[in-house]
Amino acid sequence: MKIKTKLIISFCIIIFVPSILAIATISAYCNFQSHVIEQTYGIKNADAYSIINSVPLLNRYTALDFEKIKKTIRLSPSKMEDASYLTEINEDLKQKYSYLIVRIGEKISFNGGSENEKILSELPGYGENSSRHGVDKYIDRDDEILVKQVDFKLDSGEKCTAYIVTSFDATGQEIRQFIVWGIICVVIILLLTAVMMIVWIYRSMITPIQKLRVAAENIKEGNLDFALDTQGDDEIGELCTTFEQMRQRLKDNAEEKLSNEKENRALISNIAHDLKTPITAVKGYSEGIMDGVANTPEKLDKYIRTIYNKANEMDTLINELTLYSKIDTNRIPYDFAKLNVAAYFKDCVEEIGLDLEAKGIALSYFNYATPDTQIIADPEQLRRVINNIIGNSVKYMNKTEKFINIRIKDVGDFIQVEIEDNGRGIAQKDLPYIFDRFYRTDASRNSATGGSGIGLSIVKKIIEDHGGKIWATSKEDSGTTMYFVIRKYQEVTANEQNTDR
Repeated sequence: MKIKTKLIISFCIIIFVPSILAIATISAYCNFQSHVIEQTYGIKNADAYSIINSVPLLNRYTALDFEKIKKTIRLSPSKMEDASYLTEINEDLKQKYSYLIVRIGEKISFNGGSENEKILSELPGYGENSSRHGVDKYIDRDDEILVKQVDFKLDSGEKCTAYIVTSFDATGQEIRQFIVWGIICVVIILLLTAVMMIVWIYRSMITPIQKLRVAAENIKEGNLDFALDTQGDDEIGELCTTFEQMRQRLKDNAEEKLSNEKENRALISNIAHDLKTPITAVKGYSEGIMDGVANTPEKLDKYIRTIYNKANEMDTLINELTLYSKIDTNRIPYDFAKLNVAAYFKDCVEEIGLDLEAKGIALSYFNYATPDTQIIADPEQLRRVINNIIGNSVKYMNKTEKFINIRIKDVGDFIQVEIEDNGRGIAQKDLPYIFDRFYRTDASRNSATGGSGIGLSIVKKIIEDHGGKIWATSKEDSGTTMYFVIRKYQEVTANEQNTDR
């Protein structure tokens, strides 16, 4: 869920949930209060406004008593002078937090409960009630009262007034309790809503941020060996995913850097080891010449040829090192050209054949491709591939009768070159790694099979840069076959060009 969506939901929850719960709570409490009022005072169907507003509610408390007094006045006004009758009515009113007062002329003839002279003095006189229902509200500094007033005349014609006085102090307690409970309910609802929102936001936002902070601390300390939980599809989840990808990339780069440093150290060590042998030989034979050990023309010629061969070995190692540095920075210079397969490989075989013949190795060449087959390749670099593979084969020859077979095959869109030897072969455990940089199956690095360990990795890089592929099969004590494929050159006709357009 996106953060924008969460904010919208949070806004709706904050606005609507408390409102709905508050309305539901108040409605339930009003129904409860209405039920209590009905049981206590006999007032049915008391609405929420009557419960909250004391005036209409108090007015309904004594409505029946007021109608009874008015009926008595209408039928027999003289009963309003009967103290026992008035006391009976007053007892009923006391149960409703009210009392009766009767004034005859200017004199209070019956006082059912008021001891406040100010209230008695402020009661409206005959004909002074302003309410059409005979109801007035009076506010005293110590008391708030509701007065119901009915005016009448005795048989003697004397003006009289009957008052039903209801005190807010008694009934207001219930109203205040209702308001307090309403406020408490609203506060509880708001607190619960706030807690829900805080927990939700904390779990969905703060917790991932805390994880990001811990992850950043780990990276700052150089610790990349951890995994960041990337659950969630919101912006923070996407940030966590990106952060985890960054951590993995940093870890891969760090591991690659360590691996490169290890390989570079291995290269330096290998080159130093492999250069030491020919340099030692050059130095030794040179000293032999200077000391006069080579005192015959034959010995002198042998010493000079040995020095020359060792210098060639060093030159080869240095060239490989130079080429390796270009491979490492992807700066191998290529000069691609269209080559006829039959002519190109025939020249290569003739050149290689002379060297192999001198070393007592038989070379067989088979071309199964058509004479007009062509490829696009760099002739110099492709020759380097062939020379490196054959040089590797020669290095590990251990048979009395030695041979190398070169086969050229047409395999659809590619030309496949196979170079087979009958050397000592490669163990199956080593076969997957022979094209890795600095990998050598001969861990001892003796002078007979020395080398930088980057020859086949250079071969693989060149073939892949030509859009091809290289692999090998081998069997120990039987020999090895190297395979590589180069894409054929195909003419594009005018019709094909128009079709492509």
